[in-house]
Amino acid sequence: MSGRHVGVVGPGEASAVDLDVAEALGAGLAARGHVVLCGGLGGVMGAVSRGAHDAGGTVVGLLPGDDRAAGNRWLTVALPTGLGEVRNALLVRASDVVVSVGGSWGTLSEVALAVGTGVPVVAVGGWVVRAADGHEPGPPPGVTAERLTGGSSGRPAVHHVPDARAALEAVDDLLGGRR
Repeated sequence: MSGRHVGVVGPGEASAVDLDVAEALGAGLAARGHVVLCGGLGGVMGAVSRGAHDAGGTVVGLLPGDDRAAGNRWLTVALPTGLGEVRNALLVRASDVVVSVGGSWGTLSEVALAVGTGVPVVAVGGWVVRAADGHEPGPPPGVTAERLTGGSSGRPAVHHVPDARAALEAVDDLLGGRR
């Protein structure tokens, strides 16, 4: 398989803008040969699945419950985990990069898990987390800045971008040397 595994996270109830971004992101990731990982349900998860599926890509959904049929119809593989939100950790750890679209508490937890475990994050909209001093935090102790930021220790741990095109470019940059 030539591509990498890109996790896409976002709310199950999302705005029309977030759904459009997620669908375009899914199509772009599929065109690059990447496997798309998501939570397998609706909202951002459904939109990224639809975009990747319609572009001929592979989409793996890690479902919160025990019912494979609960996954959205665009999944290539539906994996019922029975783990609820705990599946967020599985999704993050199975991803080479995580892209968050929009924001919800679950999305924030996935971004935190990714940063904490050294998985690079690209964010379109959603949360901007600031430390007590007002700056966006860099990598946590023990995680190399190069892994999270593509080699620049001056960049924050989460790459904030305005749209799907910029998110795809950031994913390309982050995966460039590790393809």
